[in-house]
Amino acid sequence: MKALPPAVVPQAQPPAVSQALPPAAAEPEQAPKVPVVADPGPLDLNPAAVYLAGKPSEVGRRGLEHALNRAAEILTDGLTTNALTVAWTELRYQHVMALRALLIDQGAAPATISHLLSALRGVVKEAFNLGLIDADTMMRIVAVKSVSASNLPAGRHVDVGDVRRLFDTCSDGDTVVGARDAAMLALLYGCGLRRSEVVALELTDYDSGAVTVRRGKGRKARIVYAPTGGRAAVDAWLARRGFWPGALLAPVAKGGKIQQRGMTAQAVLVRLRYLADQAGISRFSPHDLRRSFVGELLDAGADISSVQQLAGHANVATTQRYDRRPEEAKRRAAELLHVPYVAPPSLLVPAEPVAAQADSPSEPDPGPPAEDADSPPAADERRGTP
Repeated sequence: MKALPPAVVPQAQPPAVSQALPPAAAEPEQAPKVPVVADPGPLDLNPAAVYLAGKPSEVGRRGLEHALNRAAEILTDGLTTNALTVAWTELRYQHVMALRALLIDQGAAPATISHLLSALRGVVKEAFNLGLIDADTMMRIVAVKSVSASNLPAGRHVDVGDVRRLFDTCSDGDTVVGARDAAMLALLYGCGLRRSEVVALELTDYDSGAVTVRRGKGRKARIVYAPTGGRAAVDAWLARRGFWPGALLAPVAKGGKIQQRGMTAQAVLVRLRYLADQAGISRFSPHDLRRSFVGELLDAGADISSVQQLAGHANVATTQRYDRRPEEAKRRAAELLHVPYVAPPSLLVPAEPVAAQADSPSEPDPGPPAEDADSPPAADERRGTP
């Protein structure tokens, strides 16, 4: 029997199973995207439109609409950025899970992801209420969990020294626009109002320091009280403004002419940036003043429940996020630990010889240095001590 040639030896043949494997470079099949409808149809049958229409706050509605538009762009793979043109009846559990995973991979903030998922749940519930999807589909999508994480509050705290510089900038020159800006700061910082609440105030909403917020978040009304300095700032503005009915804060044209209409929320942001630049401090957002309002009251010993009502927070947990007292307690606790580190002599800054100081010619005492408007405030000033 003749020997087999080496080319046909069984050990040299590739295994048969390898022929059935796909190429290494083959791309996995992508999950189908949510389709887009050419005609969204009547709005009263569009779950996204019905969901947004049911939100009482214009600010909240605008944020939810932005979240849904972003979800529409991701779910349709960029075919649309308009939530009203998405076929929400075709949305399924796997679509929402894929969207959640994508946002996490992109590094989106947990609060942003949770806000977007909450908006999707609301749309899906409205689709069920309209009879467009079944209960099983709705329950599967609603079961998608939000992203939980513990983050530090965004923004920064505007300390008392910076606030003082802002008011000094408003008073510089004794102008009409400066009086208006001082009243705006008094309402944002002294009363802790939101930017949308400030521009919605009418003249009749202010009465001797009592400010009635009629268009709060979620259409919740409340009464807040301006402190002594805040009342003085608002009263000074009213002396310039006059008592014509309408918006409490009004635009001021060149030449100091007051226009009888209300300011916009964007105008408030622009003016705060301008004041920060003029005062020589870091820029801040209108919400940073509100955050500082809560923090300063809690530091002064105010009851957190009262601060919650003044700030208009629906949940006391929101107020607690701005409480800086736990951080001070942690700082004091950390100082109880002794770290036995001694810097090497090479890193120590040599002290000036005493003899050299004695031999130097004496100079007249210049007295206390001139006050610098850009220097940080003293400790008593930061605490608000008069």
